[in-house]
Amino acid sequence: MPSSCDDPTPYASLTPERILRAVESVGIDCDGGLLALNSFENRVWQIGVYDQTPVVAKFYRAHRWTDEAIVEEHRFTLELADSEVPVVAPLCIAGDSLHHFEDLRFALFPRRGGRAPELEDSHVLSWIGRFLGRIHVVGGRSHFLHRPTLDTTSFGREPIDTILASDVLPPELLLPWRTIAGQALEAIEACYERAGRTASLRLHGDCHAGNLLWTPDGPHFVDFDDARNGPAVQDLWMLLSGDEHSMARQLDHVVEGYQTFAAFEPRELHLVEALRTLRLLHFAAWLTRRWADPAFPPAFPWFADGRYWQDHILALREQVAAMSESPLVRLCG
Repeated sequence: MPSSCDDPTPYASLTPERILRAVESVGIDCDGGLLALNSFENRVWQIGVYDQTPVVAKFYRAHRWTDEAIVEEHRFTLELADSEVPVVAPLCIAGDSLHHFEDLRFALFPRRGGRAPELEDSHVLSWIGRFLGRIHVVGGRSHFLHRPTLDTTSFGREPIDTILASDVLPPELLLPWRTIAGQALEAIEACYERAGRTASLRLHGDCHAGNLLWTPDGPHFVDFDDARNGPAVQDLWMLLSGDEHSMARQLDHVVEGYQTFAAFEPRELHLVEALRTLRLLHFAAWLTRRWADPAFPPAFPWFADGRYWQDHILALREQVAAMSESPLVRLCG
C-alpha cells in the first residue's frame, strides 16, 4: 500500500555513479551511457550496455509502495506477457524482478520504442480495445492483495483531507474549495449508487495515451506503476475526448474491440464522470504531497499560483453538473 512517510528529497543521493553501480550489481555490463527519461514519481534512466541494446532502469520512490506491492505489479505484467499481451514487463535476473542496492530499489526493463497512438482513428481505438479486453481477462483471474482499490475513499476522501491539511490553498479560496469538494464527493457517491455493484479486477490504472506506445505491430502498454483493483471502465474512459457525441463514437470503437475478448458492463458508464472527478482530486493531492520534492516546482510552476485553485474550483463545479446528467451512452449500444 502507498505510505504517507514521504521523504521530500528521495533522490538526492541518486548520482550517476550510484545508478551505474546499482545496475552493474545485477550483472549488467554498463558502458557508462545514461539518458534520463520523463518521470516524476520514480526516476527512470536508459542505461547503455556494452555490445547490447540499452536497458531501462526504474528507481522506485522510497515509501510509496512496499516491496510486496511492487512485486505484485511485476507479476501482473509478467502474467500478461505470458498471455502474449503486448506489455513492457520487467526483466527477471536470477529469478527476481525487483532489485536492491544499498538503500535503492530498482527494476530493469527492455527498451521499447513507439509513438503516441492516433486516438481519432477508429481502427486504432478498436485495436486498443481488443488488448484492453485481454488485459482484463487476465486481470479478472485474481485481485491485488498489496495494492489498493480505486474507490471514493482512496481517490476522493483521502485527497480532500490531504489538501485541507496542507497550506496549499489560498486562504480566500479555502471555504469555496472545501464546499465544492464536498459537493463533488456527494455526487461521486451518487454515481456509484446508480452504477450498482460492479466487478473489481486488476487494472492498468492509468491507461491514457501517454502510457501507450504505438508501433506498426500495434500498441505496447507501459508503466503499470499505478496498477490497482477497480472497475474495468477506469482503463477505458481516459481514451475518450471531445464533446459527448465524439466520446460516444470513440467508446463504440473501443468497446467493439474490447468485447472480442471480454464482456463490457454498460452500468459502469455511470462511473465515467465520477472517475474523471476523482482523478482531478487525486492529481491535486499528489502535487500537494510532492511539492517539497525539488523536481516538482520547476515542472509544475502554475500549482503555486492561486489561479490554479480558482480553475480547480470551476472544474469541480463543472463536474458536479456533469455527474447530475445522464451517463455517456454508446451510439451503437
